[in-house]
Amino acid sequence: MRVFSLIILSLIIISCKKNFSTPNFLFIVVDDLGYRDLSVMGSDFYETPNIDRIALEGTIFTQGYANASVCSPSRASLLTGLYPTSHGITDWIGAKYGLEWRKIGRKTKLLPSKYVKHLSSDLTTLPEVLKLYNYNTFFSGKWHLGSKEQKSLPTDHGFDVNKGGYEIGGPYSGGYFSPFNNPFLEDKKEEKGMSLPMKLAYETSSFIKANANKPFLAYLSFYAVHAPIQSAKSKWSKYQKKAVDQGILQDGFEMEKRLPVRINQDNPVYAGLLEHTDDAVGYVLKTIDDLGLNDNTVVVFVSDNGGVSSGDDFATSNSPLRGGKGYQWEGGTRIPFFIKAPQIKNVPKKIDIPVTGADLFPTLLELAGIEKNNKLDGKSLVPLLKGKLFKDRFLYWHYPHYGNQGGDPNAIVRKGDWKLIYYFEDGKNELYNLMNDIGETNNIFNKFPDIGLELKNELKKWLILSNAIIPEKDPLHNYEKEKKWVIENKQKIKLKLEKKRLLQLNPNYVPNKNWWGSED
Repeated sequence: MRVFSLIILSLIIISCKKNFSTPNFLFIVVDDLGYRDLSVMGSDFYETPNIDRIALEGTIFTQGYANASVCSPSRASLLTGLYPTSHGITDWIGAKYGLEWRKIGRKTKLLPSKYVKHLSSDLTTLPEVLKLYNYNTFFSGKWHLGSKEQKSLPTDHGFDVNKGGYEIGGPYSGGYFSPFNNPFLEDKKEEKGMSLPMKLAYETSSFIKANANKPFLAYLSFYAVHAPIQSAKSKWSKYQKKAVDQGILQDGFEMEKRLPVRINQDNPVYAGLLEHTDDAVGYVLKTIDDLGLNDNTVVVFVSDNGGVSSGDDFATSNSPLRGGKGYQWEGGTRIPFFIKAPQIKNVPKKIDIPVTGADLFPTLLELAGIEKNNKLDGKSLVPLLKGKLFKDRFLYWHYPHYGNQGGDPNAIVRKGDWKLIYYFEDGKNELYNLMNDIGETNNIFNKFPDIGLELKNELKKWLILSNAIIPEKDPLHNYEKEKKWVIENKQKIKLKLEKKRLLQLNPNYVPNKNWWGSED
């Protein structure tokens, strides 16, 4: 079935092949990177000159979105051009659902929905299509879309080479400094203490050098800046001093419904890890420059979801956006989203039209001169890059789960400046005009009932057509137990976080004895 589908697809796209010069593709994904975590996106704390370069030499999509507020679904969407409802991966792979959710001590009203636990072999991926046109394809870094046993590693989905990608969603085996203890990433003695971002950059650059005379897709998928947050002393201490110089705020967190949310960018360890990542991006960009490939290499840069302002390491702030990873608000899904397409002249420096990760599959195909598959949920962004406009379209999200970070099961529809959030717990609706209220502070559903009803009906229709799985009520839910659990979070977790934050900003703070075995 899989082979047959690929043959049919190849026949379709061969017939639609255009006479374009064949570009190379460098596709960069930074894990858990927040919308405002880059200098070019407004941060005055983090320093990211190399990533900024991609944005400044290309186009910034100011309303770029991940297709989910957590990693696995959005990553599958990047590779397939499909929404999570289409590929079936609606939560991060490994998350509990159904009765298993209750067994791990969760006290919520709903039991999260079942989801697909690996990228299906029946789906066609971007590298598989490009290989039909003699592209050499390479993957490095975080995969989190299946395992060897499931026959769902990068090399099972069109990548010729895999450096470091398997079922694990974070650098849990060895951390961010060599030895990494990653079964798909060789630890070399001469690289001991090297950062994981730079290791992945080395591997990516080696691939590019070996394929400089052939069309290639180099997919650099960083584990950073996912927890556990680690950085070398030289970088951490630099940002510790910077935070002190900028002035330490008395309060660093405020409560959302279930968990505290970080409200200021002042985490020096996170800043250091982000700088490690920026250094790695710079290394790969220099390789492209040195090989004379800059004018024929399309560079895409995105995150897989919003920054982690709550849960995990409570690492960053997405302000003025509300929430972060795992949440239904803009902080959970709006991301840095850049495309540098040097073959298109006079591209807009900024585009304010809402776009999503699923749009990148057909975009890269069109840039390669390949007609897109009409069954994709995404839409090519090439017309926007050429200065043309889109008609307003509906964009959809479906997350029938609870985010580890505090988010609720929800479905979302957006059109133009209007965004409606539907909550599966109680049927509540939130309506926001993002042009006027980017922080989603004022629910105007009752103020604009006609718009709210239109979007609600559209969302309901889409959920039905998409065969979206809806979470079920937990018959054993106890409201008083849930309320007590939330109060404990307010009383304990926030105080603990505030204490840790101030400790990290103390000049005498030492996170561990050997700085996680880093190079300095």
